[in-house]
Amino acid sequence: MGVLKKKLLAAALAAAMVVPVLSGCGSRTETGEEGGAVAGKTTKVVLNEVAHSLFYAPMYVAIEEGYFKEQGIDLELVTGFGADKTMTAVLSGDADIGFMGPETTVYTCNEGASDLVVNFAQLTQRAGNFLVGREADENFRWEKLKGKDVLGGRDGGMPEMVFEYILKKNGIDPETDLNIDKSIDFGSTAAAFSGGQGDFSVEFEPGATALEQEGDGYVVASLGVDSGYVPYTAFSAKESYMKEHPEVIRGFVAALKKGMDDVYSHTPEEVADMIAPQFKDTDKETMAIIIGRYAEQDTWKRDLVFEEDAYRLLLDILEEAGQLSARPDYEKLVTTEYAN
Repeated sequence: MGVLKKKLLAAALAAAMVVPVLSGCGSRTETGEEGGAVAGKTTKVVLNEVAHSLFYAPMYVAIEEGYFKEQGIDLELVTGFGADKTMTAVLSGDADIGFMGPETTVYTCNEGASDLVVNFAQLTQRAGNFLVGREADENFRWEKLKGKDVLGGRDGGMPEMVFEYILKKNGIDPETDLNIDKSIDFGSTAAAFSGGQGDFSVEFEPGATALEQEGDGYVVASLGVDSGYVPYTAFSAKESYMKEHPEVIRGFVAALKKGMDDVYSHTPEEVADMIAPQFKDTDKETMAIIIGRYAEQDTWKRDLVFEEDAYRLLLDILEEAGQLSARPDYEKLVTTEYAN
């Protein structure tokens, strides 16, 4: 059992122990009354995101443009810094909604969670990371990674699994044809690469662009392009929460959809202006470059619907990576009621 799965199992057991205490609680409102996102009431909703990244631009547009407030949702955004931590927050009740790779909901289901965490909206449909090399290479081919040292991601996480999925598609054995360093924490690989570790590094934004701007690396390939469409991140909540507060989930999705529409109807520069308060340490020019790069490769799922074909592909990737003990039914872990 992988480290991530062990953490999720422990979290599921801990959450199960507190269910009797929480089962009588309603949604949290400013007045302390039970209720949801309906006229005259504002519902406090805690959203735990796996990471804070421009990769998730439509969500931040919805926040900054006030679309959640329009739906009567007082949104508190918390960054989990890892899918295992985000899932733990959802299972324990510290978060109402989780935003993470949907593979985590599969792990939790297969570990026996009684209150399943179900995906209700998909945000990204391509991987958001890039392969960075020491030199510019307009004619890069994946076979060039043979015999090289690559800074990768953790076992069981979507970044690493998609990377290995691409390698296998190109006839490269991740175990024997190259050396993948999976020991570096998420968010620290760019600094490690800049410091001289590895021949290549798999980087999210703004790490990839920062390495280019500093002259320490060059983007040679997009994992999002080379992997094809993959259900990379989705919003999910416990079944019990969605049954008790369908109006909250419905309003949440409506706000997200407006944010998504804005991203596709505005220029990268305009989107950068909208979400600048979320990224105060990143200049707008850099933000626009990154947003444009993501938009060009059709990163975001415009209709937010998590389709069955995408779910099956997710299970195939997990199975190939040796991370799947069973294949839960699509209807068990995905609902399209709200996105449709």
